[in-house]
Amino acid sequence: MSVARSNASARSKTPAAALLTVLLLVLLAAGCTGGDGSGTESRSSSPSGRGTDAKVLAVKIDNVAPARPQTGLEQADIVYVEQVEAGLSRLLAVYSSELPPVIGPVRSARETDLELLRQFDRPVLAFSGAQSRLLPAIDRAPLDAVPPSAAPRAYFRGPERPAPHNLYLRPERIPYAASGTEAVEALGLRFGPAPPGGSAEESRTVRFPSARTTFTWSAERERWLVSMDGSPARTGEGGRLGAATVIVQDVTVRPSAFGDRSGNNTPFTETVGSGTAHVLRDGKAYEARWARPSADADTAFTTPDGERIDLASGPLWIVYAPR
Repeated sequence: MSVARSNASARSKTPAAALLTVLLLVLLAAGCTGGDGSGTESRSSSPSGRGTDAKVLAVKIDNVAPARPQTGLEQADIVYVEQVEAGLSRLLAVYSSELPPVIGPVRSARETDLELLRQFDRPVLAFSGAQSRLLPAIDRAPLDAVPPSAAPRAYFRGPERPAPHNLYLRPERIPYAASGTEAVEALGLRFGPAPPGGSAEESRTVRFPSARTTFTWSAERERWLVSMDGSPARTGEGGRLGAATVIVQDVTVRPSAFGDRSGNNTPFTETVGSGTAHVLRDGKAYEARWARPSADADTAFTTPDGERIDLASGPLWIVYAPR
């Protein structure tokens, strides 16, 4: 259909009819292709349009050696460390107070993410894709999914690394605007003084079958410096990644109905329930309990006596440690 011919035809009609015809043609032309000109998109790869109202942006980030150092991770309000196939680890970084210009490398979503993210109010989830059998569950989840098919101009491949460890996100190009508030507030947590007691802690290591994460206290920086698989975790500019508070949350990690192409089962981390935890802040470790009665509820962290534990001001890392 030629827009030029249609406009010529419109001029022969009454002004009102001509205007209506032109408006219809513009709307049809805009709807014929997706954002990258590739045609219509499936519901599973198109955001619902509520992303601009979301309180947080969650980005699934690669965490194997070829993906390090990650970009933009130091500006995340919360970083979750979870177990994936073959006993490796992957990160879910949550942003709200500010956004870096680039985040990545971005990797695929997992079933665990859907339950974990229900603690937030309709978050935006940026990820590289997912297994075809998981896509219907992502469709049903109360979040706005933004993979590359939904926002192709927001993603790019970096030339310095091989695929799949080189996919990056420009968050300013997706339907999300940082709220300026800390993401921990969306979880019902708050910053405040440390609880009484605690024991001095220099370092804590959490082990997965094929990965380990270590946090070492630096009094000078007032941060728990992060190491991955025995090597210091660094920013893209070469600085050290650090957390003000670390929560080691003891959870059940069980097999799921999904697996990868190599035949490895995808583990599912149960974040609904209750159990023990350790909260690391200010160079001390505090015994704690965690409780999340339902998927729609926040996770509460308390002392063994039931008093709420507040966080040290700064980035929060939560590690899901297999029981």
